[in-house]
Amino acid sequence: MACRVLGWSTQGYYKWLNAPVSQRDWDDAHVIEVIRGIHEDDPTLGYRFIADELEDHNVQASENRVWRLCSTAGIFASHHRRRGKAGKPGPAVHDDLLASVDEKGRVTHDFTGAATGPNQVWLTDISEHPTREGKLYLCAVKDVYSNKIVGYSIDSRMKSSLAASALRNAIALRAPVSTIVHSDRGSQFRSKKVVRLLKNNGLRGSMGRVGSSGDNAAMESFFSLLQKNVLNTRRWESRDELRLAIVIWIETKYNRRRRQRALGKLTPIEFEMIYAAAEAA
Repeated sequence: MACRVLGWSTQGYYKWLNAPVSQRDWDDAHVIEVIRGIHEDDPTLGYRFIADELEDHNVQASENRVWRLCSTAGIFASHHRRRGKAGKPGPAVHDDLLASVDEKGRVTHDFTGAATGPNQVWLTDISEHPTREGKLYLCAVKDVYSNKIVGYSIDSRMKSSLAASALRNAIALRAPVSTIVHSDRGSQFRSKKVVRLLKNNGLRGSMGRVGSSGDNAAMESFFSLLQKNVLNTRRWESRDELRLAIVIWIETKYNRRRRQRALGKLTPIEFEMIYAAAEAA
């Protein structure tokens, strides 16, 4: 009687009663969970970029379907939201292991004495660089002891995979043990992917305070040199052109030829070679 009043077929009602959740609903719920994970790693991605990322997770979905699921779940790119005041960075997932308090009670960071040997303290950060094709992002990992760039990654998008790739590069080349990896509170360094990478390799994460550039000043000095020696020298037409220039400058000039007063007028590679010889002796 209820089916007749509502205009439903009894066959459809009993079919729904036996399976209240359709296969399509199950599939949509699974895709939404994958989308949430991608969005947590990089909140700036819109539904088109999320659709591209789904292929890496072995999920096939059209852009229209991804748009529908993102709208249903309330998942939107962070830069598409209406902004009032500037948003605050998320909570730190690591304590600040390099901070110290001076006599006046101020929190300071002394990077010069933070390490007595290689692979004890690493600094990492991300910088963006413009080209006519669009922005190019560089994530670099710097050893505090020798100021050497021990790992880096370059990409056209600032995702958590950019930071993870730079750290994997440094880990593969240096085989660190219990190394402190200090960064800011950017979403890329707070992502599950990076946190899991540090934990699986026995590294200790460290994060500075909100809005304090001095907490990672030693890393900012490297990007300042890069700006003066590469980026400001000309206008860059393509990302590939700038990518090649950055790699050449890091590998052939900064690490091998640029002498630093803090290292006794030695290059980072020379400084580490002297340390290795002293350890061997």
